[in-house]
Amino acid sequence: MKIKILFMIAFLTYGLNYGQKTAHVKAKIDSLFNAKLQDDLVHNAFLSVYSKKLEIDWNYSGGTFMNGEKVTKNNPFHSTSVAKTFTATLIMLLQEDGKLNINDPIAEYLPGEIIKGLHVFNGIDYSKKVLIKQLLQHTSGLPDYFADTPKNGATFMEQLFTNNDRFWQPLEIIEFTKTQLRPHFEPGASYNYCDTEYVLLGLLIEELTGKPYHIFLSDKIFNPLKMEHSYMHLRSRPISESPEKLSEFYVEQTNISTFKSLSADWAGGGIATTSNDLLKFYRALNNAEIISKKSFKSMQNWIGESYGLEYGYGLRKFDVNKLYPFSKKHTLIGHSGTSGSFMYYCPELDVYLTGTFNQTDYQKKHVDFMVTILSHLKHLTNVKSKRNG
Repeated sequence: MKIKILFMIAFLTYGLNYGQKTAHVKAKIDSLFNAKLQDDLVHNAFLSVYSKKLEIDWNYSGGTFMNGEKVTKNNPFHSTSVAKTFTATLIMLLQEDGKLNINDPIAEYLPGEIIKGLHVFNGIDYSKKVLIKQLLQHTSGLPDYFADTPKNGATFMEQLFTNNDRFWQPLEIIEFTKTQLRPHFEPGASYNYCDTEYVLLGLLIEELTGKPYHIFLSDKIFNPLKMEHSYMHLRSRPISESPEKLSEFYVEQTNISTFKSLSADWAGGGIATTSNDLLKFYRALNNAEIISKKSFKSMQNWIGESYGLEYGYGLRKFDVNKLYPFSKKHTLIGHSGTSGSFMYYCPELDVYLTGTFNQTDYQKKHVDFMVTILSHLKHLTNVKSKRNG
């Protein structure tokens, strides 16, 4: 009887201590998020922090629209390159259904007019040797239509601004790539981040399913997971009966969220979503609710991207300790976007982080933000460990 009473006292004491510690950590993250909103470049921001192990589910939204209206957690934002994880997941799903094999050349599935002249490097035509898995992992050597300098005329990024009312179709992007840009290396020889590859993957999905990319995306991911506020920007609508206004996306002080030219993002970055919807998706992906554990594991076939970073199939991995030597040995697995968007999971802490700063100036700064959050959350893990010990 005495042992049982002592156990109950210890359990209640732990609960009190853990509750106090959780409140303290949350206050730290509240302060961190609010501090970012004070940055003149951050007009709005969103964050979800979730961990079943740590018993936390925190959601943040802040900032305003240009008209002074406040954003809410249900206002979607431009996912930018976080969308690559969705496209890669759909490719793995098609492989599970026997529609393709990622080790096959894309020439086996795409029409000849797309393949012709796609990859000519040093006078040798490698177009029919580009593999699906190389597109997934940025090892095809194809040029990046967003980043590379064209032979003639303005860069693609310049065109997005000077002709912001243009609606881009995927085949137009491939034609621009073939006629204006040069490949970087022969297929499989190295790594080079490339949005062109994900346009080709989107076209591959359409070819094999007979459906527009955004329809297949909704059928297989948005609708089953009840991602009510997610859709393809400029191409579809969310399943919510009362859709919220799209939050504003900035390049420094320029609001580009209304540019039709953002249609060029498509299968590599064209999804509008919320931090909660991203959380639904990534938890489902991690828990084998969309594709099998085997397929998800194969997406984590890492190749070196840069120091402390590796890339798989539509997934990126940060070795936090390499990038931040005084931090704990944590990893972050997921994807980021040029808008300062992020969707990551830290397996060591069982923590999901999703959100955005809707600001290109935060393309790298969001990593510092996530690492700081982890540094606070590790204290909760220490309390849990003492209890289990």
